[in-house]
Amino acid sequence: MMKGVSPGQQTQALTASTLAFTVCFAVWTIFSIIGVKIKADLGLSDTQFGILVATPILTGSLSRLFLGIWTDQYGGRIVFTLQMLATAFAAFLLTKVSTYAMFIVAALGVGLAGGSFAVGIAYVSKWYEKERQGTALGIFGMGNVGAAVTNFGAPFLLIAMDGRWQGVAQVYAGVLATTAIVFFLFTKNDPAVQARKAQGIKHASFQEQMRPLKNLQVWRFSLYYFFVFGAFVALALWLPRYYVGAYGLDLKTAGMLAACYALPGSIFRAFGGWLSDVAGARKVMYWTFIASVACTFIMSYPSTDYTVAGIQGPIHFNITISLEVFVLLTVVLGFFMSLGKAAVYKHIPVYYPDHVGSVGGIVGLIGGLGGFVLPIAFGIMNDLIGVWTSCFMLLTVLVGIALVWMHFAVVAMDKKLDLRSGEPRYLPELEQVAHAEKRG
Repeated sequence: MMKGVSPGQQTQALTASTLAFTVCFAVWTIFSIIGVKIKADLGLSDTQFGILVATPILTGSLSRLFLGIWTDQYGGRIVFTLQMLATAFAAFLLTKVSTYAMFIVAALGVGLAGGSFAVGIAYVSKWYEKERQGTALGIFGMGNVGAAVTNFGAPFLLIAMDGRWQGVAQVYAGVLATTAIVFFLFTKNDPAVQARKAQGIKHASFQEQMRPLKNLQVWRFSLYYFFVFGAFVALALWLPRYYVGAYGLDLKTAGMLAACYALPGSIFRAFGGWLSDVAGARKVMYWTFIASVACTFIMSYPSTDYTVAGIQGPIHFNITISLEVFVLLTVVLGFFMSLGKAAVYKHIPVYYPDHVGSVGGIVGLIGGLGGFVLPIAFGIMNDLIGVWTSCFMLLTVLVGIALVWMHFAVVAMDKKLDLRSGEPRYLPELEQVAHAEKRG
């Protein structure tokens, strides 16, 4: 137990942060549902649709770095509250625009919801000792379930609003503003901020917070997160459109099936954090990448008709991934992505305890950029290649690169440090180990 921190205070901080992050994530992915209506209203192409749904992800990604640093400097309580209020205001303004260009501008403001992740990571980690940070951050990361809340609930809310997507956005804005007020009232400044105030110590400068970003290790973690989080967000946004186009489903059914992917991609993050504490984050990352390569490779196979010259004439057959098999593969993929997201962030408070905001911010930024870049790439590949499964072809290449880089970095570090006997229960904390890993 951390000195001066009670279990009740830890639970209070973790619960409030997780609930706030869940609401933020639901708002962040709102375009996965209302974007389909906007696409129809404005007659957008797949590329334009991809840009629209990805725009909030851009803001959410870029804002993570400075929001994370501000959290280290001023505390998560005030930063989280102000970020939610600003996002709620942007979500309300979204209902007042009518042109594609203005939708893009409004979507940039809504995207601030995604910056909440860096705030919550820095805030929650300050309440827990190293041995429990993986589990605590995994529970916080379960807020990703907000994507499932939107994919599952927003279509029904849309029906209740008689198809008016503006009503959905206004409800989301009101809920987020209420959450901000409740969060401020029921949380306290984290122990680090309280200690600095009590001792009159000034917070670290921006330059000091940015110093760890010189390490190659930080950028390697960022690539991992580009897939496990960025691709997760991209698919949560893209799957409703994919189901409607590739399988001819209605939007309500497509949203529910997309939620089947987003749900395990969120709720098992706590399990991934616990596994990272017990078995080691490295092993969890291996499991994640190997399983993801297998899933995306199978999902990338397009429906194909074959004609074989048989003995008694041509033999015609077709290979198609059925809807049931495809949904099952998305569930498996979401599960392992969930584990991987927790494993990546298990590393950060151990190696960089005084720079969780900046390091977690840049890793989250790069990961979030995956959620911005990939939907656009999916749309462009649809328009240019004309094959629905092309998005999974791209993901197979991406996760394959991450797996190879991780493996060679791990082998190199083990060779230098003679850790071939296996990873310690917790990530290495000796300075020489951390230094060698950073060079990897």
